[in-house]
Amino acid sequence: MTLLHLPSESGELYAYRPRTEPAAHAGAPTTPGEPRRRVVYAAAHVVADPFRTAADRPAALDWEATLAFRRHLWSHGLGVAEAMDTAQRGMGLDWAGAAELIRRSSAEARAEGGRIVCGVSTDQLRPTGFGHPYDLADIRAAYEEQLAVVEEAGSRAVLMASRALAAVAKGPEDYLEVYGHLLRQATGPVVLHWLGPMFDPALEGYWGSTDLDAATDTFLEVIAAHPGKVDGVKISLLDAGREVELRRRLPDGVRCYTGDDFHYPELIAGDDRGFSHALLGVFDPLAPLAARAVRLLDDDDDDGDSGGSGGTGTGGVAGFRALLDPTVELSRHLFGAPTRHYKTGVVLLAWLAGHQSHFTMVGGLHSARSLPHLARAYELADRIGLFPDPALAAARVRQLLSVYGV
Repeated sequence: MTLLHLPSESGELYAYRPRTEPAAHAGAPTTPGEPRRRVVYAAAHVVADPFRTAADRPAALDWEATLAFRRHLWSHGLGVAEAMDTAQRGMGLDWAGAAELIRRSSAEARAEGGRIVCGVSTDQLRPTGFGHPYDLADIRAAYEEQLAVVEEAGSRAVLMASRALAAVAKGPEDYLEVYGHLLRQATGPVVLHWLGPMFDPALEGYWGSTDLDAATDTFLEVIAAHPGKVDGVKISLLDAGREVELRRRLPDGVRCYTGDDFHYPELIAGDDRGFSHALLGVFDPLAPLAARAVRLLDDDDDDGDSGGSGGTGTGGVAGFRALLDPTVELSRHLFGAPTRHYKTGVVLLAWLAGHQSHFTMVGGLHSARSLPHLARAYELADRIGLFPDPALAAARVRQLLSVYGV
């Protein structure tokens, strides 16, 4: 294949020769059904309608392409985490758009027999020039409205972190009150999501403290006070040690879903005291490879379903790590600071892989990363064989470069 000349951060061009053949894991799924030993969700991106998308307009989605991508994830045995941060909640996708997305994706999940969870937040409470002029009752009502939409759609809820609650809460007691109220109201077990400030600076001090030990104690107090109402917790702090410590303290039957896009292979593989399941944004672009890797853990000798206990065996772990470890460099690049703009790289890779016809994002966020950053994302993805059609990916990179005058 013809050399590409890619831009570096220093402003110079360097030669890169793309792959000529797809890797085995880049093709259609070869094993039906979901992995048995881990519950795995990919937080899915949305596909913008390129003819109606502008930075100052409400989100306009290409519904067929958006739902087709979810069918792609289900076909590989992964669950879909819908209307989460990866779908640009609060960064281009407003609550009206998210509610429609939840309804449509939940209906598609029923038709396809796919696993789905959907994000519940308070993003209909928009900040004003005076900050968040709301009280705890407003925040509870906003959460309740969204929880009702998810439950009416027949899906499981993920209680996401709330910018409004972070701004209004005076201490841990306010988090205990709001989350306790919601858990008592929920019709079934939910997933609690702790999103760190590296993903959203407005969430600094969540759970009532900037001291992570104190915040962890409050988080665990919420769970312990409502047995049977928490399916699991998603931890997105990019701190492997803290996640391991927290998952060892979870009550029996409560899963730990890693949201750590830096350390996911070691956390999913686990140790002799347990492992993490997964709910990851990086599994959006990595879906075929990630699904193949996680299935290797099905060779494990101990089923350890809870995620808080169970051995990891030896049969599948080496193969799992051999497949997934090489993806970490790409993930760390995509999620590099400012981490909240990782979505730009995710959508780029979806375009290069042929899942959508354009590189446009709601809110104009396709411009959130530099051309050298995007070029490096392409190179790292191509090196690990992520693209089912390497020639198409290379051709689209050439189109992108030409737009930038390269």
